[in-house]
Amino acid sequence: MFDSRKRSEKENAYLLNIVDWPVAWFAPDYVSMMHHHLSIGFALVFSLELMAQSFAKDVQPFLAKYCIECHGGKKVKGKVDFTKMKTDEDLEAGFETWETALELIADGEMPPDAAEQPTAADIELIEKWYQKRFVESVEAHPGFFKPRRLSAREYRNTLKSLFGFDLEVAVIEAEQTQVEKSLVMKLMPIDPPGKSGFKNDTHGNPLTTVVWDQYSYLADVALQRFMKPFIESGVSLEEAEKLIREFVPRALRRPVDEEVVSRMVEKVRGSGERAVALKEELKVVLMSPGFIYRGVMMKGEVGEQGPVDEFELAERLSYFIWNDMPDAELLEHASAGTLRKNIKTQTDRLLESPKAWNLPEDFAIQWLALDSMDQFATKQVPLAIALKTQPIQFLNYLIQEGRPLMELIDSRTTFANPLISKFYRPDRKQIAAYKKMRGIEMEDVPLSRITLENTEGRGGLLTMPGVLAMNRGPVQRGTWILERILGVHLPDPPPDVGQVEPNRKGAELSFRERFEAHRGKATCAVCHDKIDPLGFALQAYDLDGAYVRASGFKPSKKRNKKNGGDYVTGEIDTTGQLPNGEKFKGFAELKQIFLTSQREEIIRNLVKRMLSYALCRKLEIYDQPTVEEMVKRLDENNGTWRDLIFEVSGSLPFQETVVQKTKS
Repeated sequence: MFDSRKRSEKENAYLLNIVDWPVAWFAPDYVSMMHHHLSIGFALVFSLELMAQSFAKDVQPFLAKYCIECHGGKKVKGKVDFTKMKTDEDLEAGFETWETALELIADGEMPPDAAEQPTAADIELIEKWYQKRFVESVEAHPGFFKPRRLSAREYRNTLKSLFGFDLEVAVIEAEQTQVEKSLVMKLMPIDPPGKSGFKNDTHGNPLTTVVWDQYSYLADVALQRFMKPFIESGVSLEEAEKLIREFVPRALRRPVDEEVVSRMVEKVRGSGERAVALKEELKVVLMSPGFIYRGVMMKGEVGEQGPVDEFELAERLSYFIWNDMPDAELLEHASAGTLRKNIKTQTDRLLESPKAWNLPEDFAIQWLALDSMDQFATKQVPLAIALKTQPIQFLNYLIQEGRPLMELIDSRTTFANPLISKFYRPDRKQIAAYKKMRGIEMEDVPLSRITLENTEGRGGLLTMPGVLAMNRGPVQRGTWILERILGVHLPDPPPDVGQVEPNRKGAELSFRERFEAHRGKATCAVCHDKIDPLGFALQAYDLDGAYVRASGFKPSKKRNKKNGGDYVTGEIDTTGQLPNGEKFKGFAELKQIFLTSQREEIIRNLVKRMLSYALCRKLEIYDQPTVEEMVKRLDENNGTWRDLIFEVSGSLPFQETVVQKTKS
């Protein structure tokens, strides 16, 4: 539906232009480009042909014998259908599926126990094929260039930096409430997570007429406020020209042809109302693809791999770390052609800016699914804010002070305020006190940095009360650790999974004991063998995230002394064994496993998540060599969070690209 407001001829012209324009960019000939890349050299082509023959000869018979019954034809469990993987492109697109399948086969978790099991020779054959196809033959590649629309958050920050003020609505709010004040965030549609899982991956977001009308309205509001002095007092031609020459390249984040600027100046010169004409010309810029999208003005040879131009590099760096447009210094380096060789220095500079808070906040909320904490916001908003801010502020500390990556798992530093001080009673004297305002039951107050000297059962991200409380119970906690920290992809649970049966009359079985009967199905055990040990290791923390084994712990009256089904007055079983055979007695020992034998997997997940967030896209098979090189360096050198960010900003996919051929 079109908005009822009437558009000017210029708006309609630009609407038609912006609707027609993306066809060239957004309808790339992926197959043609992939073949262009993969056909470099007869040896590579010959190698691919041999692997295709190997797939038909060795892999397809294996699938037919052990996998197709459940993953193809009439049955498609876990959304995996091997019958659809026939061409080389199909195999590449499903490389993550193959990785998961090989892990399950190697661990003896697939096929199910009741089915015929592959021999050691069968497994060795398919493992060799996988190693050759998805590891040895994969060539590092920067990815294919594709412009994308600014996310709502990026658009808001860009408008603010461009004009010097934020567009906010007037809202009367109490101290114990949280209200969105940004006009941009109120009007723009919520960005859904893209294929990468991040909201800045906006490649699939359509530019609807509704969104277009919101852009038009926001541009009018911003320009009305910005142009108010000129409208009231008039504007000279010299002032108008000066403003155009400064505004346009800043808005488009790169130099603009003199012809474009001169044409705009002439239109203002020929108008009887200069201020009105100037405002109209500036609006044209704000409604143009060059402002609303990232990358449409990048220069590059079609079909060739090469470095992105320095202005595109400036955008990539600033939107990665700031969620915002490049500042004057970045653009000066880009103009001089010196940004690439100073990328580490500029990365450091951007991290030192207050704007760098956007990185840990936006990245952590999405990566760790911290929006789940909003469930606590109905009655105690300040408490929810404190619980949600704690992991964000902790990640910001790790980045700002260049702490080792593995301090995410175990650290003596944390952040707390009086609202969550009950979780840190032995060290609560370090928390800055505050005086509550009269008539206010609870209000948001800053968090203090504290050192964990006497507090039991805390340290690192995984034992933060908000993280524990948003994952209510062992299954949610185990699943969250697997997916968010270890990077393990789990299939959706079967539709008939059911609920854990309550205790029968007179029985006092723990939740863990009752759960053992629930997870008895072979199809359930495949995932639960991974989930349960992690989740039950955290059973010493109650549903609110309190450590029930801490000295002086007092259980909540509301929960009748229960901890997710386990009685806190009795023994809590936190022992477990991982699928690889490693055993632990509780979360403290599990944490040591994370810091040692699981260290590389955690670092690999951090690299993948951060790189995907920075690139605003899902990682592909050709990113794997880059990922593995980064993991190796960070692991061997005890890399820090700053090292990780430097690795990303200096990486092949961040600095180079291939401009795709388009359909004729």
